This record gives sequence, C-alpha cells and structure tokens, in this order.
Amino acid sequence: MIRKQALVINLPASRNRSRDAAGLPDAPESFAAVPYCIDLIGGPYIETNEAVVKAFRPKSAIRKK
Repeated sequence: MIRKQALVINLPASRNRSRDAAGLPDAPESFAAVPYCIDLIGGPYIETNEAVVKAFRPKSAIRKK
C-alpha cells in the first residue's frame, strides 16, 4: 500500500509467521521486491548486497552500472 509517498508493508507480528507469509525461509529474501516498489513510487534506485539478497526487478527496470 502507498500512503502519500511512503510504501507501507504489512506483516504478521511474529517473525516465524512473517517468513511463512512470504513463503521463504529467510526474512531478507521476503523483501527482494521492496527496492523495485520504491522505484515505482518515485524513490531512489536502491541496490542490494547480492550476498545477502538479490533485488527483484523486471529487466526493463535494471540500471547498468
């Protein structure tokens, strides 16, 4: 959900339930699409440390380094 210029992410209260809701074993991976969502609402282009989590973006949204 977007409220003004903020991206709001609703997650269950417990860490285990959040992981289950995302369908992923590690919490950082459940946020792989957040950098792209921020792009979509006009925020900065965020790069991630791929050793931790590789950001999801469609090919058309990836910027060359």
